[in-house]
Amino acid sequence: MADPRLRGLYALTRGGYADIDELLGEVEAALRGGCRIVQYRDKSDETERRAAEADALRRLCHRHEALLIINDDVELAATSGADGVHLGRDDADIVTALETLGADAIVGVSCYDQLDAARHAAASGASYVAFGAFFPSPTKPGAVKAPVALLRQWDHPHRPACAIGGITLDNAATLIEAGAAMTAVISDLWSAPDIEARARAFSRLWP
Repeated sequence: MADPRLRGLYALTRGGYADIDELLGEVEAALRGGCRIVQYRDKSDETERRAAEADALRRLCHRHEALLIINDDVELAATSGADGVHLGRDDADIVTALETLGADAIVGVSCYDQLDAARHAAASGASYVAFGAFFPSPTKPGAVKAPVALLRQWDHPHRPACAIGGITLDNAATLIEAGAAMTAVISDLWSAPDIEARARAFSRLWP
């Protein structure tokens, strides 16, 4: 059975925050707007700062009854008490992640434009699969392009699909109608003049 929490606006942190207060302030605004899934995405090697931010985000998300997912770092997900991890092409495998984090952990997997990779991930225990980029992405301008039809072709009832890549309030509905249970958003959320209002507008797209 699909985890009912894996639905709605999926906010990915943007990086480049002035300090932890700016990070937490922006994320809390998104949570007030209805976001229920946050991914902490920081590729730096600043171990102490990343640990402090992940711990603070976990406490913040849980106060709002939201999930915290850590990007690419199974160890940080474990030490911070996050709800799970998101794995890319070159990251740890699903089985290792579940062994480290526990069978109840959420493990998401980037599958880009590959339906077979998504089916393999689901069979290996992934909680959800992510397809994209569906639209040109300012965060990853060279990302593989995925067709919207891929969401319609995804046929696993218990492993929801997350759409990513250039998603805005103007184009998200197309992906949701095609079958996306979640839309992962960076730029269009954090660049909004009112993050809480933008998150609320995204959240209202799901019936």
